[in-house]
Amino acid sequence: MQVEVYKKDGTKSGEKVTLAPEIFEITPNDHAIYQTVRSIQANQRRGTHKVKGRSEVSGGGKKPFKQKGTGRARAGSSRSPLWRHGGTVFGPLPRDYSYALPKKAKRAALIDVLASKVAENKLVLVDSLALAEPKTKLVSALLETLGVQERAVVLLKEKNKNLALAARNIPTVKVLRMENINVYDLLKYPYLITTQDTVNAMQEVYGK
Repeated sequence: MQVEVYKKDGTKSGEKVTLAPEIFEITPNDHAIYQTVRSIQANQRRGTHKVKGRSEVSGGGKKPFKQKGTGRARAGSSRSPLWRHGGTVFGPLPRDYSYALPKKAKRAALIDVLASKVAENKLVLVDSLALAEPKTKLVSALLETLGVQERAVVLLKEKNKNLALAARNIPTVKVLRMENINVYDLLKYPYLITTQDTVNAMQEVYGK
């Protein structure tokens, strides 16, 4: 499969990039993608939830009333879980929700998402993403000329300070370097905008 390379003005450059079939032409495995997204979301959870048990709430040091003769059920503390302002039984405590997936599973899920971008015609290749200055209007103009009307991930092979500064004011655009690419962001942002050099580098890394 070959994909057209566009110039920054939206016109075709005349070049085409041949995509590796073992990366961009496979049938996506939905379950692998689900497992990866679930692990990413679990790893992002802070896990700082906390409630107080009966030994932690203030008060309750004195026996509320005498043991016998009141007609009420015996009670040793006013901070029993049965009482108002009492402690909580089996409430949430701080915990770590994160868990690790095998590297092969994460790699397979990432390849599956990349293949889905090509199948849905959401992969846009540009000859260059260099900007003369960090101006947001330059990025907005680039998206308009490329016909990208939805959220998009701009994937870079190397650091591009001007582009990162110019795109950070656009909530529908996220700039990622190749080492930070992940399944969650690729699913959240329908379009993937990148360069020919970045695609070649990805095929070298993930085509092994």
